[in-house]
Amino acid sequence: MTLVLDSSALFSMENLPEEDSVCPPGVVRELTKYKDPRLELWGDMLRTSDCSSEAMKKVEEAARKTGDLGRLSPVDMSVIALALDVDGTVLSDDFSILNVCTVMGIPNRSVGTKGIKKVEKWNYQCIGCKKWYKERSNECPICGSPMKSFRKK
Repeated sequence: MTLVLDSSALFSMENLPEEDSVCPPGVVRELTKYKDPRLELWGDMLRTSDCSSEAMKKVEEAARKTGDLGRLSPVDMSVIALALDVDGTVLSDDFSILNVCTVMGIPNRSVGTKGIKKVEKWNYQCIGCKKWYKERSNECPICGSPMKSFRKK
């Protein structure tokens, strides 16, 4: 079994897992951006691989259905897509990543949190005009006010 590592998992771990592991290049860029000192220690032991565009499309489709698309960064989506490509298990503490993995049937584990207890779906509401949307945007297309996310009931 291959573990696919997200930035949040790496930030929670002292050592790399003993199992075969991989992460997308974007995860290493995030560790570099936040000047994580463990990156120098891990060096070549932290294996990276890109995901396929086909897997990325499947992740985008699933994230759109759950409402997580606006909550996931491109790096987050590449973690899930890479897990599809390598038939791996995602290690992450990001609830949106775990949510989409669960919906897609991708094995997942959290590292520093309890993980998710159930799948959540999200809707978004404009804080100005109160109109509801299924997909997130930074501002309401009607009045320009910011959007707020809510769990779908």
